[in-house]
Amino acid sequence: METSENSIDKYISGFPAEVQEMLRKLRATIQQAAPDAGETINYAMPTFTLKGNLVHFAAYKKHIGFYPAPSGIEAFKDELQIYKSAKGSVQFPLNMPLPLDLISRMVKFRVIENSGKSKPEKKL
Repeated sequence: METSENSIDKYISGFPAEVQEMLRKLRATIQQAAPDAGETINYAMPTFTLKGNLVHFAAYKKHIGFYPAPSGIEAFKDELQIYKSAKGSVQFPLNMPLPLDLISRMVKFRVIENSGKSKPEKKL
C-alpha cells in the first residue's frame, strides 16, 4: 500500500519543474506551521489533516489552489483581496511568488480552529 507521503510526492512529480518547486515550498510551509498534521490525498488533492481536514492544495494550469476552509478565507479576506478567491478557496497565480508567510498564518489559524481550543485570533 502506498503511503500518504508518497502519494503527495507522486502528485507533485506530475507537474513541470517550476510548479513542483512551488508545490514543495507550499508543502514545507504547511508542515512547519502544522507539524502534527497528517498528510493524505482527499478529493484528488494533497490534504493535511488534524482532527479533520486542515487544508488542501492543488496545482492547475495557471494557479495553485489553496483550500483553508471558508473560515480561513474569511479570517484573512483583507490580505487575500489581491487574489481570486471563493468561499473556501484562494488562487495563487503561478507567475507570482507564493505568499508563504500568509499561508503559514492561515494554516496556524486552522490548527487552532481544528483543535477547538478557542476562536483563533486572525493576527498570528
